[in-house]
Amino acid sequence: MTILSEIETDALTEIFNVGAGRAALSLSEIVGDEVRLSVPSVEVLRTREIDERVLALANARFATVSQIFDGPFDAEAVLLFTEEHALEIVRDMMGSQMSLDELAEFEQEAMCELGNIILNACLSAMADMLGITLNSSLPNYAVSSPAEISTRLATGESEETYVLVLHIDLVIEKHHTEGHLIFLLSSTSLNKLVTHIQRYLNNIALS
Repeated sequence: MTILSEIETDALTEIFNVGAGRAALSLSEIVGDEVRLSVPSVEVLRTREIDERVLALANARFATVSQIFDGPFDAEAVLLFTEEHALEIVRDMMGSQMSLDELAEFEQEAMCELGNIILNACLSAMADMLGITLNSSLPNYAVSSPAEISTRLATGESEETYVLVLHIDLVIEKHHTEGHLIFLLSSTSLNKLVTHIQRYLNNIALS
């Protein structure tokens, strides 16, 4: 599905790359070691394509952190990691030798902090570079099956609902974790986002 032009996709990728850089610095301070986030790849998909591209992991459960944000356009941001990878991240964040079972009781708090850092870094980069103001809710954490996530993403979906997906690689202390950042937008919100991206590109061209 081609909603964004190539240059618009490149601009959005660069914006999220700045956000990923900010998030990596913040996470490095918490973990006390270098954290690297890859340059995100950006796609606009439908829910059924989310099933095929993101959730097609047999028997995997996902740790999800979500936030609602509003401003010139509204969306819900959902950060996804497999539960196994989420616990490994929590272990790194806690800086301890605790077992995965012991870490489970810290999972919600640590993952909300992780999600808050990554989501807000991406949103603040978007706000700064597009010259807009975005407000966000507190993060909400849940562990869900792929089927539960599919049902949730499909709620209220229509021909006018789009899903903006960022694929992110997170590396902490040589642990490689693949995550996904999903933005649920209506066609109206996506059009408004595209308008702001075009304005951003025009400003670059004039400078």
